[in-house]
Amino acid sequence: MQIKARSFKILLITFSLIITGTLNLNAENLIESGKWIYFADNVMGGISEGKSEYVTVPSGKAIRLYGNVSTENNGGFIQVRMPYSIGRLAGYEGIKIKMKGNGEEYYLHIRNKSSRLPWQYYQASFKSDKVWREVKIPFKQFKKSSNFMKSALDQKTIKTIAIVAYGKDYIADITVSELELY
Repeated sequence: MQIKARSFKILLITFSLIITGTLNLNAENLIESGKWIYFADNVMGGISEGKSEYVTVPSGKAIRLYGNVSTENNGGFIQVRMPYSIGRLAGYEGIKIKMKGNGEEYYLHIRNKSSRLPWQYYQASFKSDKVWREVKIPFKQFKKSSNFMKSALDQKTIKTIAIVAYGKDYIADITVSELELY
């Protein structure tokens, strides 16, 4: 009986793909499904201070990262990071985010198999705006942080994705309602 049920399921899926004509590769919204963890440079002696929280926006749930980024005492970041792993990343070109902020520059940091040390990641920047907007960042735009990493990001080995306020003294305030692969 299980074989018949499985065969029927496969037939149903195949038939639905034939009717629609394409397989949609839209990824889930990682803001909704993610387990975001806040931390700052104080884990290594810095003095940046901030917070993260889930907030409700017109489109649903969002994550807000805010605080004071300070480069004093070898610091300079606050971030929210989530673990991530999926084996089907070959069809995706990059990461799409929907966000609004205070006009400052922010970053996405990706750690993967090449990122063995805590300060190793691939980074891409984006400018925030005071109104909601969508930004697409191709994987090929991410740059390595260390000479001991592979030059190009291999998205098939992603371990974590982070939203980061980084690199200069400023007040950070960004809200992200969508973070998806595209």
